[in-house]
Amino acid sequence: MALAPRPGAAPVTPLSRAIAACRKEFIAVGLFSGVVNLLQLTVSIYMMQVFDRVLATRSIDTLLFLSLIAILALLLLAVLEAVRSRIMQRSAAWIEARVAPEGFERALESQLRGRPYRMEALRDLGFCRSWLGSPGALALYDVPWVPIYLAAIFMLHPVMGFIALGGAVLLFILTLVNELTTSALLREANTASMAGQRRADAIARNAEVIDSMGMAPSVMRRWRQAVSEAVVPQEKAADRAALLLSATKFFRLAVQLAILGVGAYLVLQQQLTSGASIAGSIIMGRALAPVEQLIGGWKGLVQSRQALKRLSAFLALPRIRPPGLPLPEPVGRLSVERVSYGMPGTAVAIIKGVNFTLQPGESLAVIGPSAAGKTTLIRLLIGTLQPNAGNVRLDGADVYTWQREDFGRHVGYLPQDVELFDGSVLSNIARMGDATPEAVFDAARMAGCHEMILRLPAGYDTEIGEGGQHLSGGQRQMIGLARALFGRPKLVVLDEPNSNLDGDSEAALQRALDALKAQGTTVVLVSHRPALVQGVDKVLLLKDGAVEMFGPRAEVLKRLMAPPRPAEVAAPPAQPRLANTNSGGAA
Repeated sequence: MALAPRPGAAPVTPLSRAIAACRKEFIAVGLFSGVVNLLQLTVSIYMMQVFDRVLATRSIDTLLFLSLIAILALLLLAVLEAVRSRIMQRSAAWIEARVAPEGFERALESQLRGRPYRMEALRDLGFCRSWLGSPGALALYDVPWVPIYLAAIFMLHPVMGFIALGGAVLLFILTLVNELTTSALLREANTASMAGQRRADAIARNAEVIDSMGMAPSVMRRWRQAVSEAVVPQEKAADRAALLLSATKFFRLAVQLAILGVGAYLVLQQQLTSGASIAGSIIMGRALAPVEQLIGGWKGLVQSRQALKRLSAFLALPRIRPPGLPLPEPVGRLSVERVSYGMPGTAVAIIKGVNFTLQPGESLAVIGPSAAGKTTLIRLLIGTLQPNAGNVRLDGADVYTWQREDFGRHVGYLPQDVELFDGSVLSNIARMGDATPEAVFDAARMAGCHEMILRLPAGYDTEIGEGGQHLSGGQRQMIGLARALFGRPKLVVLDEPNSNLDGDSEAALQRALDALKAQGTTVVLVSHRPALVQGVDKVLLLKDGAVEMFGPRAEVLKRLMAPPRPAEVAAPPAQPRLANTNSGGAA
């Protein structure tokens, strides 16, 4: 039986599991680092032997033997340095590969819910990977060996050892000062930088609006303000870090100089050999090098630590959408069961008790004034939003908890603002997956855009650019419709599918709707065009988030076109309810 986590213990996340899985690799790097740091003494020992033994005995054989051993030791040092660096880089890449899918799914969920920390999670993951494979991470393995080097200097002479110990303590104090004076500034700079990046992304998405209405100067001022909020603390942190790094270099060189000078004095007093004096200075330089490297890369260390903290907290949050299971292929019966929805943190409901049912092959037009909640209702139907009350079911299964990849195979969706991906027309229609050309051609023919695509420069292989920038609005909408129809889904949801279409394209859309009905596909569409509404089976009138009318198309349109009776004008408005209760009713 699994043990329950200890109270106060850190939550188990994909990141913590991936790091724990690399425990053997990190231990191996630690062992290699131990050998590496012992081999770092090669030059010091070699110099001691040359000065104290070879020069005294004038033995060429001893010099050659010592030189051969030193070269072999340095060769092993170089190999182990490369091996431990390679292990860290491979481990960092493996951790990123294990965590990225979960991070990507959570980032998409956060994007759909409007959370502030979204795709920044992937940037933080990439930053952690870069730092873990950098020399800065290896410096942390070398710092624990500083006491070993100090002990070696004490073995040469206690006076030199105390000088080295004082220098090491001083450098560690500078490291602590660096942490206290820069970490808060770097945290503030990172927060402002992420906000500035989000603002820059929003500017890029609205470049056409900015250019057409001359908004560039005002938008640039707002962007520069966001950049300045990040630059000021970055500059302060960089100034302080540079000052401390300069002080660190000064004290390191001063301590080395002091050891060399004291060593020379001890040689004159015949308390130390000349080789030991020079070796002490070299060992001292090696002892303080990791500390200096740590201070030099302190900004990266702090930023990676903060990124790791943000990422761990993000991955520890409960999933917005519970994990679902693949279900049998539906036939297309859509049930909306008294669904209500309001934005998180608000008391006002956008959708209020909507209730209706569509049988397989039926089509529904959702109409109503602006801000009535039509697009929100559409997003509830496809499971992008979770109702606050009620359920949306496809063949009895909750669409929100349905495993998304499996659910997507049975559903087609055309949003009001069609977004295409950088790639070919064929890959976009195939939903960026692997598909046979015949399946793509079938979807394009049903959408009525097959001939239009063939007229493009490279046909289905035409690269459409980021967001479909190489296509017109109508072409984007038709390709988006073909993407929605790809795979012959059982439910197709269309939000203003004819907003950018001309007469011929709208006629092709109507033929596509007829073909969907013939193959038994359930269709829900939002449209203000009478031509599309005339071709559906049922109409739902949405007002202020509530169902005002619902029923067969002819009955609803007749009631809409009928002049109000005097009693209806005088009486308070009531919600009309049609008698057809089998197919749903107003909420």
